[in-house]
Amino acid sequence: MAPHPGKWRPGAAQDLPGPTHGTVDLPLHTVWSGRRSYGLEHPRSRMGLYRTVLAKGQRQDLTDFLNRDLLIEQWPVLRMLISRPIRHMWDAAFSEPPPPRPRAV
Repeated sequence: MAPHPGKWRPGAAQDLPGPTHGTVDLPLHTVWSGRRSYGLEHPRSRMGLYRTVLAKGQRQDLTDFLNRDLLIEQWPVLRMLISRPIRHMWDAAFSEPPPPRPRAV
């Protein structure tokens, strides 16, 4: 049985310093079959990565692969693609997220 989702939630948004560009290859403990590589420049690919990490990732996966600003940017759509328990937990964690920080150019 999977652990309660609240166990894996980071304590604060700044706990999500993950990458904002490039390619992410998920470890086998997160995805043991199927797609493991995701390009962050492609919105659909990035959405798939975030959905997978939120659903199957361990705490370290959240901090390694999720980025605060990208999560907030994608949340309106992403929240409809994940399970209800995970959605409620993250809605509570980011009920009033701060505006995204400007990206470095």
